[in-house]
Amino acid sequence: MLEPLSMDKKKLSERDICSKFITPAIQQAGWDLHLQVREEFYITKGRVLVAGQLHKRAAFKRADYVLFYKPNIPIAVIEAKDNKHSVGSGMQQGLGYADTLQVPFVFSSNGDGFLFHNKLLSEGVLEREISLSEFPSPETLWQWWSAHQGLSAAQSDLVTQPYYSDGSGKTPRYYQLLAINKTTEAIAKGQKRILLVMATGTGKTFTAFQIIWRLWQAKAKKRILFLADRNILVDQTMTNDFKPFGAVMTKIAKRQTDKSYEIYLSLYQAVSGTEEASNIYKQFTPDFFDLIVVDECHRGSAAADSNWRAILEYFSSATQIGLTATPKETKDISNIDYFGAPVYTYSLRQGIDDGFLAPYKVVRFDLDKDLSGWRPAPGMVDRYGNVIEERDYNQRDYDRSLVLEKRTELVARKVSEFLKNTNPYDKTIVFCEDIDHAGRMRRAIANENPDEVIKNPKYVMEITSQEGKDELDDFIFPESRYPVIATTSKLLSTGVDAQTCKVIVLDQRIQSMTEFKQIIGRGTRINEAFDKHYFTILDFKGATALFADPDFDGDPVQIYEPGPDDSTVPPDLGDGPEPADPDWNSGLGDDDQTQVRKYYVKDEPVKVVAERVIYYNAQGQPITESLKAYTLRTLNREFASLDVFLKRWNASERKQAIIDELQSEGIFFEALSAEAGGQLDPFDLICHLAWGQPPLTRQQRAARAKKSTVFTKYGEQARKVLDALLDKYADQGVGPIEEVQILKLDPFRQFGTPVEIVRQFGGRTQYEQAIRELEGELYSA
Repeated sequence: MLEPLSMDKKKLSERDICSKFITPAIQQAGWDLHLQVREEFYITKGRVLVAGQLHKRAAFKRADYVLFYKPNIPIAVIEAKDNKHSVGSGMQQGLGYADTLQVPFVFSSNGDGFLFHNKLLSEGVLEREISLSEFPSPETLWQWWSAHQGLSAAQSDLVTQPYYSDGSGKTPRYYQLLAINKTTEAIAKGQKRILLVMATGTGKTFTAFQIIWRLWQAKAKKRILFLADRNILVDQTMTNDFKPFGAVMTKIAKRQTDKSYEIYLSLYQAVSGTEEASNIYKQFTPDFFDLIVVDECHRGSAAADSNWRAILEYFSSATQIGLTATPKETKDISNIDYFGAPVYTYSLRQGIDDGFLAPYKVVRFDLDKDLSGWRPAPGMVDRYGNVIEERDYNQRDYDRSLVLEKRTELVARKVSEFLKNTNPYDKTIVFCEDIDHAGRMRRAIANENPDEVIKNPKYVMEITSQEGKDELDDFIFPESRYPVIATTSKLLSTGVDAQTCKVIVLDQRIQSMTEFKQIIGRGTRINEAFDKHYFTILDFKGATALFADPDFDGDPVQIYEPGPDDSTVPPDLGDGPEPADPDWNSGLGDDDQTQVRKYYVKDEPVKVVAERVIYYNAQGQPITESLKAYTLRTLNREFASLDVFLKRWNASERKQAIIDELQSEGIFFEALSAEAGGQLDPFDLICHLAWGQPPLTRQQRAARAKKSTVFTKYGEQARKVLDALLDKYADQGVGPIEEVQILKLDPFRQFGTPVEIVRQFGGRTQYEQAIRELEGELYSA
């Protein structure tokens, strides 16, 4: 029952408005609170912000309510405000959430009623106010939505088919919901060719499983074939995401077919070949499969003349779904030409912005021989006595037709230096030109780390088609320490789920955007349990120049180019037509080794020559002016005067919120502090850079605050807590002391539990008031 209207709503919190007015109105309209209503629904996790070796999360998106017609079918958003706001105050915020979730109905409420935004114009009006008792029912909203989509009753039944649930309460992320629902809607409407584009690390296989599960459970698709191009992908899929299919699932292996199953998984190569007799797929009738899902469809299936395309054309009556992180569009190969425009795209940039994918830094090395090239003296011989062809050699030749052994040693040394200065056990993939290069790189890295290799010979392993494949499972298994470093060329460039890979080394000349995105994708997964929040790219071949290509959709947080004597670790300063891909047709091996004579030059010196740091603004564009000038321009845009800034700063209950907002605008406070030569608070940096105020260090501010008499009203134990908080501020800044969770850490544990500490101040409200007083003393001058 709704609360009486005579209640003084102005005194109620937003949460009270929700529980006393909004939730009862929803329930009265027929919404099931357990199955259809999700309160405080987290949409994104908040981008990982990286500064030096530190990281934290930006603000997440969380809707007050998301309404679901059926579980995992979102249809409406409600944004609540307390009664001091107008009924429509939450509309703008709600529209933003609805845009992310792609739902057509938005409601804003302050407890008096609702402002209803109907994107479909179902009643001929975009927005109108309705009373609490007029909230529409689930069936009303669904009828409007299904009519707008043109869904028949049978199509609607398929679209609302339940997802698979293991009982744990785990639900797909919002973009997975969209991908699953949009694909199912397209199939319900009769679309036969579907392209789904999702960045590496965003759960394409899990998404594919949920699509297949819904279609299979509804008996809309009875026999399904899932095609991949790597054995490990098929095996991972069967044992992980597809495991619920159980006994109805099989893997086509050893060129054997058994037509008694319903779900089939296979390598392309296991069912096709250049010889007619090896085309095992023809043992099935052309109409045997109802649905074919093609994983990594940017590979061979995109080429019109490939053996893999022949499989799809043979089963042309089946609905076919192409999954890829990198759709390929060249003169000869087109995913869109075959599958059509994507029904849904979730890009690398969006995944990083939402906080589901890891951002990355770039350390770029310019080597002298790469920049200037190299020419042998007339008649010069290599280490094996072969006369080296006299011509100019450059980066295109290195490790393909000419090996400068000192160059390999230099790369190995710089990689090892980076790991020693960060964490020697961070999982690292080194991408080389070919198998020979991967083997030499393994040896060079081993020689740079003899103590680690003696401790465990698997510290660095070559993982290619010929060597080390047995170690691949251990490399990608988060709990397994060894191998730490994997040298490869193409085997690990796609499909391998290396969740804890923190370093990617590029010593391979890459000019294909498709291949580049796939390689970068090896590091984009976040694994918080193993402290994997971001990763670093060490680039020795200039491959990261592809970041500037408009086809690339995710920018680095920092690019650093060390000089010859500089550390490989970045300082804490914050941080045309596509060429044809290499031949992927075999799909079985790591390389198609072209038999070109290689010259091996032993003693030609190679060194690092360049150093440069590039910062990227909030839009992902490089900052071309000085960091100070960019910061000043940004601050002047945000604050008209020192007075305006101080008023906003002093009025803010959380100073860190202002800092986070400015960081999201591309201001690098740690970089500016380092340039200023001291541990300066963002407050001081802002006042100093924008208005010439003399700055104080955090230590100076903390020392001055400790002398204040304002804290004498608290007991001895409470004053000790405040002193410890000031020490934390001096060391880490204002953000940590604004979080009550800090009381769980040392040195606060010696004062008791967080609850006991808060009681020393008289309760939570009084403790928060003490923090505000403390901040007032810190920033009083």
